[in-house]
Amino acid sequence: MNHDVIVTCALTGAGDTVDKHPAIPVTPRQIAAAAVEAAKAGATVVHCHVRDPETGKPSRDTALYREVMERIREADVDIIVNLTAGMGGDLQIGQGERPLEFGPGTDLVGPLERLKHVEELLPEICTLDCGTLNFGDGDFIYVSTPAQLRAGARRITELGVKAELEVFDTGHLWFAKQLLKEGLLEDPLFQLCLGIPWGAPADTTTMKAMVDNLPPGATWAGFGIGRMQMPMAAQAVLLGGNVRVGLEDNLWLDKGVPASNGQLVERVIEIITRMGARPLTPAEGRRKMNLSRRA
Repeated sequence: MNHDVIVTCALTGAGDTVDKHPAIPVTPRQIAAAAVEAAKAGATVVHCHVRDPETGKPSRDTALYREVMERIREADVDIIVNLTAGMGGDLQIGQGERPLEFGPGTDLVGPLERLKHVEELLPEICTLDCGTLNFGDGDFIYVSTPAQLRAGARRITELGVKAELEVFDTGHLWFAKQLLKEGLLEDPLFQLCLGIPWGAPADTTTMKAMVDNLPPGATWAGFGIGRMQMPMAAQAVLLGGNVRVGLEDNLWLDKGVPASNGQLVERVIEIITRMGARPLTPAEGRRKMNLSRRA
């Protein structure tokens, strides 16, 4: 069991959740305010996507990331910022017998283009999604090929940013370890992402199997989506890991009760403290993850 827990809050994500919740953070001001709320609730890390302020749709606009970062840094809180680098891998296959007529949901760019905001803003952590995945029941695929991952890993290492490897299935973990074997990453973090159709399911057997295949001494966290958010958080702590909660992964505090990011952080901290663990402060989290503080 892990008694000293890094608590990450994933604030908004890129999912189609704006019309499913009364207060999904959309604008940079709202996303930064959610980060401050999570920090005051006891989070160690905030994981940030950005959205188009006019439409609420996911965005890769560096200016939006910059505003979020500036607003967080100007606030009277200390929090570790983890920026997604997963945007730009969406492929909507054409329907039926016309698969090459890609749909309007396609947003597919190269591995270095996905890191433009990371290169400019230099957060303490950024993500690297470690494989291609059928995403849901339709024709969407998240694309991240071995060649793209090698290029992305190499660039993240050159920038001196800590990589958090997003692992959605067992093959993703296999390839993440290959990146380490090839010397393309240095001391990365691992995030076990469970419950996304059709990746690894959110259950004890799957999480334990993935944990058993992590590199020795790896710093890792795990999460489940939806109703499995809190059960998988408890399971991660029992297996020696850290936790992630937030509106990116789950919209509800209780059945029929919309959550805020701060409330989800408070709920998971209550769970882990009742288990005999404690949440780490950002300063303690930096030491545990071997981060250097950025201005």
